[in-house]
Amino acid sequence: MEAYHSVVLDEEKCKGCTHCIRRCPTEAIRVKGGKARIDEERCIDCGECIRTCPNHAKYAQADPLEAIQRFRYRVALPAPAFYAQFKFTIPLGKVLNGLLRLGFHEVFEVARGAEILSAEIARFLEKRNLVLPVISSACPAVVRLVEVKFPSLLDNLLPLDSPLGVAAKIARLRALERGYRSEEVGVFFITPCPAKVTEVRQSGEGLGRIDGAISMASIYTRLMNELHLVEDRPELQIAGFRGIGWARSGGEQESLGEGEYMAVDGIHNVISVFEKIEMGELRGVVYCEAQACVGGCVGGVLAVQNPFIAKVNVNHLLKKYSVFRPWSEEEMEAWRKAGIFVRERAYEAKEVLKLDQNFQRAMEKYQQIEKLLELLPGLDCGACGSPTCRALAEDVVQGKAEEVDCPFLLRDNMLELAREIYALASRVPQTMAGKRREDIGGQNSRSRGTP
Repeated sequence: MEAYHSVVLDEEKCKGCTHCIRRCPTEAIRVKGGKARIDEERCIDCGECIRTCPNHAKYAQADPLEAIQRFRYRVALPAPAFYAQFKFTIPLGKVLNGLLRLGFHEVFEVARGAEILSAEIARFLEKRNLVLPVISSACPAVVRLVEVKFPSLLDNLLPLDSPLGVAAKIARLRALERGYRSEEVGVFFITPCPAKVTEVRQSGEGLGRIDGAISMASIYTRLMNELHLVEDRPELQIAGFRGIGWARSGGEQESLGEGEYMAVDGIHNVISVFEKIEMGELRGVVYCEAQACVGGCVGGVLAVQNPFIAKVNVNHLLKKYSVFRPWSEEEMEAWRKAGIFVRERAYEAKEVLKLDQNFQRAMEKYQQIEKLLELLPGLDCGACGSPTCRALAEDVVQGKAEEVDCPFLLRDNMLELAREIYALASRVPQTMAGKRREDIGGQNSRSRGTP
């Protein structure tokens, strides 16, 4: 499958500052020729560069609402975090009915998919010989982080689909049961983050195909303009507190009940925890909920509401919709047989951080990097366009940069060159220098008419 990234650079707005390269968790950005450049192999679409850029030169590509018109039957998949964008006094039945007013024929809550998936996760954790801790697969940016930066943890990733994938499959299955052909059904996710846009683009062509991702920010304004015309339809809202809680950090963990579980949010905090897992320091933890955005999905860069206010809204919603609507074991078994919980895309180590496929050449490059690091100042200032001195050293060894990209090495080289020029000038014979001065002096005298 061809690689796709939803995070895009607007070169006209880019000023070549170093804010983005400092915050990128996988060092996927360099500044070259006064403009940022994104390495698509390293990018995990976490949105940190969008959040950080003071010039708004990074943005996420999503689908317009008009894209739903391509399909005869249109299904909306609102993320749990979508509910948190509205004041908690607004009934969710009104919000969901508003989506129908905007052109959808059906709404299936991703929060409901999360509840169903929670039961399957709990069942999976009962197995023996698990590689612990099991890492949640709900956040696509975290999954990509493991594939790019922590390939040793691939076996720790939960081998089940995300709540979005589960919801999409059930929604399409329901549409097929109503008599629609698969190509007539358009399933669209209302997303809080660019990583999920990328997940949608990679959803495949089967039962779990998702036909588009619409950002919360773009649909929120249109919905608010229509909300006063919309009636409350409580029957549309079937997800309870277990699914709605997935909107913020800790919600997934709470949906699993009591256990040796942990939750971490914020991509840099996730990296710190994964480093601990690699070192074997968290073997007592059974399950690790990890989310790239601070606060969870309510902190996504495509959300509208302040994440702290959104979290308050979620907490109120959890109390308001505390009723849990169960499903039968027959339904769960039917979903298992239909492959609802199976991931359509297998996890894959990207190995983009390898210096070379050949071990001997990789070791040689490593030694070159270490020698170069002894010359570099170790300030990690970013003035060279790379995030750290080590990143610059790697770029130099890989032929992607030059030593003199470092302004400190360039200064030292210029000083050394100046010293060499001075030393060379000092070695010129005095007679030659004197004769040259006499010749110049004579020429000047004749030009002034001096006898």
